[in-house]
This record gives sequence, C-alpha cells and structure tokens, in this order.
Amino acid sequence: MKELRRTFVRTLSGRPLAVIIYLLIHLLRLTLRIETVGGEIFRDLVSRGEGVIGIFWHGRLLMVPFAYPGKKLHVLIGMHRDGQLIADVMKCFRFGLVRGSSSRGGVAALRECVRLLHAGNDLAITPDGPRGPAEVAKLGVAQAAMVSGRPVIPLAFSASRSWRVDSWDRLLIPKPFSRGVYVIGQPLRHQEGEDLEAFRQRIESALRETTNRADQLALNRAA
Repeated sequence: MKELRRTFVRTLSGRPLAVIIYLLIHLLRLTLRIETVGGEIFRDLVSRGEGVIGIFWHGRLLMVPFAYPGKKLHVLIGMHRDGQLIADVMKCFRFGLVRGSSSRGGVAALRECVRLLHAGNDLAITPDGPRGPAEVAKLGVAQAAMVSGRPVIPLAFSASRSWRVDSWDRLLIPKPFSRGVYVIGQPLRHQEGEDLEAFRQRIESALRETTNRADQLALNRAA
C-alpha cells in the first residue's frame, strides 16, 4: 500500500484518470484468488535477461501487468487516442513504452522493439491491437520475433466470474472475489525457412489455445 500511495502522489497532478484506474485495478487484484499455470516458463526465460515477447489479446489486458515476473518490460501501445490512456496507466506500473501500430508508426516501432530485445528488455504486445479484429494476430509480433530471434510467450487471463465490456475487444473485467487464472503457454520461435505468414498463424493459434485453456480452467473453478 505504501507503493500505491507514493505512485498516487507522484502522478496525480499529471494524469489523474490513469492513476484512478491504476489504483482501482490494484484494489480489484487484492480481492481475487489467483493461480498461475506455467509460471515457471515465464520466470525462467525472463530471468535469463535475453529479452522475450509476451503476447495476450487486447481484451485480456486489464490484469496482465501483475503476471510479469521481471523489471525490464516495455509495452507496445498504439498512437490512437485510447492508447494514450493505456500508456499512462502502464507508466503507473513503471513499464516502459513503445508507441506505434500497423497503421501508424509501425516501422519505427518495430525497429525500437528489436533494439530493446537485443538490449535484454522484455516486450508486451497485444497482437490484435489497437483496433482489431479481435483475436486475430497481426504480423508485427512475428516480424519482431523473426528479426530479433527472441521467443514469443502466449499468455492469457480469465476469471470464474467476470463482466465483458461492450467494445470491439470485449474487455474482460473480473468480478471482485472471483477466482482468476493466468496461463502461460510454451515459447514459440521463428524456425529457419519458415514463411512469415505461417509463423503469424502459428502464433495466433497458440494464443487462442492458451486463452481457451484459461477460460476452461476458470469455468472449472466456478463449478
């Protein structure tokens, strides 16, 4: 709680809405009973300090920051208006930012992502962001992984009881005092000679499977 208070005082004057959202997310997290499946995969790769690419669908963004086990994370966020609010919330978590998307600033963002990965930083990317279609991966993640040679880690969050926002990504908000589940999938690497589109499809399929597994586990916990 001391850390929350320090963050609140430090950032309230610059971005009050982001701080309020940040605090509400933390308070919600305190009510949840969380379990993590495959957490050792993520911890092991992050602890090596070589740089990994964590991916999750845009609609599962809300609780994902708590799953990161390291200290050198940068989040790729689009340059649209809603992206600024998300960026401000991520700053409250003390994550670095990379701004850009497939429609704006994509080439510069890809170069920055590769540079950060080579420097031993980790990346968080929503491959269906910033505007969808929902749960359809764009090429950016596959490109970053191919050029950098770094692994892609599928990650999903689900909850036994939740609300879904009426938005393009159907943002999942866990209900207070529900049971939450993080599922971390096996790392994916670009294979020599593999077509970029084939790699993209493999990433998309793995993330869908990881998300489906999280949903099924959460449903079982609700029973």
